[in-house]
Parts: sequence; structure tokens; C-alpha cells
Amino acid sequence: QVQLVESGGGLVQAGGSLRLSCAASGRTFSSYAMGWFRQAPGKERESVAAISWRGGRIYYADSAKGRFTISRDNAKNTVYLRMNSLEPEDTAVYYCAAGDSGRYCLYSNIGNYEYWGQGTQVTVSS
Repeated sequence: QVQLVESGGGLVQAGGSLRLSCAASGRTFSSYAMGWFRQAPGKERESVAAISWRGGRIYYADSAKGRFTISRDNAKNTVYLRMNSLEPEDTAVYYCAAGDSGRYCLYSNIGNYEYWGQGTQVTVSS
């Protein structure tokens, strides 16, 4: 079992920045790929970014490219999502997830992830 707890969400004006954190406990954190997903009201959960177990492979959704940065610190069992130039369209509940690090092509796939956090709300005002 892996327990994941997100933090760092909040209310920010358009153009602002936030850094989300996801702290992991339980089984070996460093063996998992970690992903960030988001879900806006009335919409399906979508992938935002993902990172392999050693950080050598990173995936970004088109909406995140150039604005968001995913990183991880295996010594602290924590994965981060730095979000810059936030837009109202980024408003959502953000979830972190832990899954199989083996196949990069699956990093954006919800089904690749076995463990999920409870989510943290990000609200971007215009």
C-alpha cells in the first residue's frame, strides 16, 4: 500500500503560481511512476504530468507544457507540481497518483495508476 497526501492548493489570480506537493508513505515510493491528474466540475479526470521512478522520463499534457514542472525527491518521498501562468481553465481538483514506471506510453493513462490521493483544490480567478 502507498498512501498519498496532496497539499499546496488554494485560490490564486490568473497569471499566478502554485506549487503542489504530494507526500507518500508506505511501500517503496521510489519504485513508482508518479502522476498528477486534475478533474474540473462536470469533466472527466485528465492527466497533467507524470514522472518516472528516477525522474528520467517526464510526460506533460499539452495544456501543461511550458507552464508546469513536475519533479520528485525520492529522499523525501515527495513529488511536486510547480504551476506558473495559471489560467481560470486550470481550476480543478488536482490528484497525485502512484503507478507502474515501466511503460512511458502509459504515463497519461489513469489505468496505469494504482494509488491515489484525496486531491487538493486549485481555483484560479480571472
